Amino acid sequence: MKFAILIPTYNESTSIPELIDSLAQLRQTGEFDFDILVIDDNSPDGTAEIVQAMGHEWVRLLKRPGKDGLGNAYRAGFVDILAQPQYDQIVTMDADGSHRVADLPLMFRAAQPGLSIVLGTRWIKGGSVVNWPKSRQLLSRSGTRYASLALGINLADLTGGFRIYSRELLNALNLHQMSATGYCFQIEMALASHLAGARATQVPITFVERINGVSKMSRAIVIEALIQTTRWGFTRRLRPNADKLHYVK
Repeated sequence: MKFAILIPTYNESTSIPELIDSLAQLRQTGEFDFDILVIDDNSPDGTAEIVQAMGHEWVRLLKRPGKDGLGNAYRAGFVDILAQPQYDQIVTMDADGSHRVADLPLMFRAAQPGLSIVLGTRWIKGGSVVNWPKSRQLLSRSGTRYASLALGINLADLTGGFRIYSRELLNALNLHQMSATGYCFQIEMALASHLAGARATQVPITFVERINGVSKMSRAIVIEALIQTTRWGFTRRLRPNADKLHYVK
């Protein structure tokens, strides 16, 4: 299978070179076939220029006019990649080093044809987080637990963004109908994949809190996720088929 790795960026000039270098080392092993699409929201720190200067022919840059939210960046990347038939699987990965390249081989091997999703998962046996205080771990665990109960999805890490979607799955979804822009985009994609009947495989990963740069997480993002998840939960109970019609072609 051929993979496309989507990496959204905004002011990631300090972290993106190291990430691309690490991916280059993995690519040179010849075990996995993948290209990279960096989706940059007009970073004022020169992230896009750094990516271009690295000069890898297997790394493309999708420039967007401005900062527009994680969900919109990924949806733009999905549209770009789905227009190119050579890619079978689409990876979503953070630029800040929190998603380790070392975890990719196991995730690659778990990818399947058909309607499928691989979720890099922190909260299962073998998974872990590094440099997070207990309060942050509790917030993440609680958020996933609440989303799981509200939406009726039995997965251990609904808020994580390290994933692999099959081409078939993304083609089966009404991506243009999705509205989440912050990190609740991950929850919305998990919900849509579940409604589409995708086979879900959870792979343990080690999540590392970023050392360089500034985290994009904020109180507003957490509140957005809580409100959206609650709304989706009520919709599923009041109109069980409505959300499927909304998300699945």
